[in-house]
Amino acid sequence: MKYIIVIGAGPAGLTAAYELLKEEQEVQVDILEASKYIGGISRTHQFDGNRMDLGGHRFFTKNNEVMELWQQLMPLQGAPSSDDLILNRLPRMKMNGPDPERTDEVLLSRHRISRIFFLKKFFDYPISIKWSTFANMGFFRTMQAGAGYLYSMIFKRKEKSLEDFYINRFGKPLYQMFFEDYTEKVWGIHPSQISPDWGAQRVKGLSLLKAFTSILLKSFQNEKTVETSLIEEFYYPKKGPGSLYEKMAKEIEKMGGNIHYSSEVKELLCDENGIYKVIVQENEETKEYQADTVFSSMPIKDLIHAMGAYVPKDVSEISSTLPYRDFITVGLLVNKIELKNHTKYAAISGIVPDTWIYIQDRDVRMGRLQIFNNWSPYMVEDNEHTVFMGLEYFCNEGDQFWNMSNEEFAQMAIQELCKINVIRKNAVIKSEVVRVKKAYPAYFGSYERFHIVESWLKKIDNLYCIGRNGQHRYNNMDHSMLTAIEAVKSYCRQGEGKDLIWKINTEEEYHEKK
Repeated sequence: MKYIIVIGAGPAGLTAAYELLKEEQEVQVDILEASKYIGGISRTHQFDGNRMDLGGHRFFTKNNEVMELWQQLMPLQGAPSSDDLILNRLPRMKMNGPDPERTDEVLLSRHRISRIFFLKKFFDYPISIKWSTFANMGFFRTMQAGAGYLYSMIFKRKEKSLEDFYINRFGKPLYQMFFEDYTEKVWGIHPSQISPDWGAQRVKGLSLLKAFTSILLKSFQNEKTVETSLIEEFYYPKKGPGSLYEKMAKEIEKMGGNIHYSSEVKELLCDENGIYKVIVQENEETKEYQADTVFSSMPIKDLIHAMGAYVPKDVSEISSTLPYRDFITVGLLVNKIELKNHTKYAAISGIVPDTWIYIQDRDVRMGRLQIFNNWSPYMVEDNEHTVFMGLEYFCNEGDQFWNMSNEEFAQMAIQELCKINVIRKNAVIKSEVVRVKKAYPAYFGSYERFHIVESWLKKIDNLYCIGRNGQHRYNNMDHSMLTAIEAVKSYCRQGEGKDLIWKINTEEEYHEKK
């Protein structure tokens, strides 16, 4: 019997455990989860009959293995959902698939609509080349944007920062309008101080030229060739992303895996062969777990710290100062929103059809606004008469935002939403505040030397680092799961090496095509 420890019950950790138990018979798998919840940042927070998706998680991937895994757990709908029925809408469906009105274990097919809110007007996201964009920007801004874009096509900047990355693809005026302030909201520092790696991984191959080309070639594209930032359709679990990972957790337990909640890893004991024991604080009790192999999705900063004196000095110094960005979301239930739906897409009660709205207005600190009704009608207890929103803020643990009381923070968020004319104050029914630590690994500071840490971690034979925090990489959900799938393959084929695990979501070719 081999003892395998999986640290973290988010998408990567759960996927690793699930794949291990499918592939290996003579293993004992213990998942150590520091919180009380399944799903990590992809969990679904429940609040008085309503559900919050922390950060918003589209189920879209170019990878067949990940797509098959999702649909093993939750098949695509075979009948219309409640809002499909009300709006007389026919979504993509699977023959003999489950009926969302009868079961919760089902993926819904959703139309992706995400827009930018700037100058108290809506702009397409990504920025599109059409009359409404120019009309909303005004003549002077449009001329500036056009001239700036043409200049950027001729005079390319050397890409030393995220600012250079954006300007090369959109021109300086559009960068200043739609990227500069928002990026600083997200990361807390100016884009000129952030590595261009973040753009390569998150914006991928997107540019103004590609946005224009995608319009011209739209009828010839399929979901395997389109850029991730340009997708128009995605799948979504009926009751939020957390419900899929809760189902995965049940399957893991059926196969003999163990999930330990409130189990925070405090120490990893190591020798010349790697990690041999994991010490955890579990519900105020210290416990020890034997470890033949460890799959870790915990933040690298914490992982290295837990390994103590075993770690070389330079690796320890770099990892101890790796930057992260924390996250606060305010769930706001209202009886009405003031935004009008002037799109061609119908939504329940005439609300705007957006899932995400990127808030670019400089007057507020809010970064994004989610409308949970549009992710899934089953996320909201009274979907036809109330609107449930998520107001997203980015901060650092211990700063002014983080230390505000829940009541203070909710009131500030309500005031900001009123300030940009999204709601009126008397429309608010109730609110909920949720904080998430280390939600976003950041690409500045000591990250410049992260390759030293990565190289050292790869050399520990019985350690596999997976997921967003496990690799300090701002992965999408599917990439996090894919790191776990590849890590299990590497484990099962001993001696194969770990390079492929760490290359996921780094190569341009991976983004461009299957």
